[in-house]
Amino acid sequence: MTALAATLAQIRAPDPRIAEATQQLLDAKTKPRRSLGRLEDLACRVAAIRGSTAPAPLHKAIVVMGADHGVAAEGVSAFPQEVTRQMLLNFARGGAAINVLARHAGARLVVADLGVVEALPDEPEIRADRIGPGTRNFAHGPAMTRGEAIAGLEAGIAIARELAGAGVTLLGTGEMGIGNTTAASALAAVLTGAPPEEVTGRGTGIGDDGLARKLAVIRQAIAVNRPDPEDPIDVLGKLGGFEIAGLAGLILGGAAAGIPIVVDGFICGAAALVAIRLAPRAAGYLVGSHRSVEIGHRRVLAALGVEPLLDLELRLGEGTGAALAMPLVDAALGILRDMATFAAAGVSDRDG
Repeated sequence: MTALAATLAQIRAPDPRIAEATQQLLDAKTKPRRSLGRLEDLACRVAAIRGSTAPAPLHKAIVVMGADHGVAAEGVSAFPQEVTRQMLLNFARGGAAINVLARHAGARLVVADLGVVEALPDEPEIRADRIGPGTRNFAHGPAMTRGEAIAGLEAGIAIARELAGAGVTLLGTGEMGIGNTTAASALAAVLTGAPPEEVTGRGTGIGDDGLARKLAVIRQAIAVNRPDPEDPIDVLGKLGGFEIAGLAGLILGGAAAGIPIVVDGFICGAAALVAIRLAPRAAGYLVGSHRSVEIGHRRVLAALGVEPLLDLELRLGEGTGAALAMPLVDAALGILRDMATFAAAGVSDRDG
């Protein structure tokens, strides 16, 4: 059995009975019932995923995967392709927004090269999980072979397993790849059935001409490649990216290990969509971090069945939204763990 097949077979839905029991514990705390709203929902969700009404304090990691996209040759980004490589080095040296926010969240940052065009120098802070030197230009044919798409999925699964073995109990997703909003928009269009114009935004800040070009490229890619919406690996291989495949695998591997996954923005959402089409039960392990300003993100969130925790008009990626949401997960479990009950505090509960 392949690593992918074994992982898919291991994924079980979180136990709703634990979520119900956790809500009963929260109802006994010194507050009106449900007065902490979605923070209580979050505690119940994480408890169900972890399989305990008293989950231990979290050990957090954010995995940022980077790769280049052949479609960048079509002029779909405001930035040149070499920025992918440069930013991975910036992550490794601690200088990016995700470094600052991961430190603030108390999360370990894992940076992985899934396939930039020019291989990185030997850098201890960057994992080399390369599938190839960037994907092909999907405007003219498949971005990846099916085998490469599966290799990307299995690379992500391997990272999730490694982190689970090291004691990580909360995963966050992040990405870097010039051109990857084009790939994510193409994936979202096919997997949600939405017209490309409803899931395609300005990415790094392209103007009207750039947006028109981006839409034309996505329409051409779908027409040329004819991806099968019923076959998520076919869609991923033809329209995705190495880092998107890796992130989908990370989500699958995290779900198989019983770890909640805080999903970053639009691109990570597209990866999550691939993951839940492969394993619908994996949807129960997702925590939506934020709502991106990318117009396609709302469609993706709806398809995932996820309501994000934050809406800060973010559009950076890198895992920044996931890092900002992680303290809310800590807070939810802190309420469950540390808040007094009516009985313990000697506070009268409501009648009935």
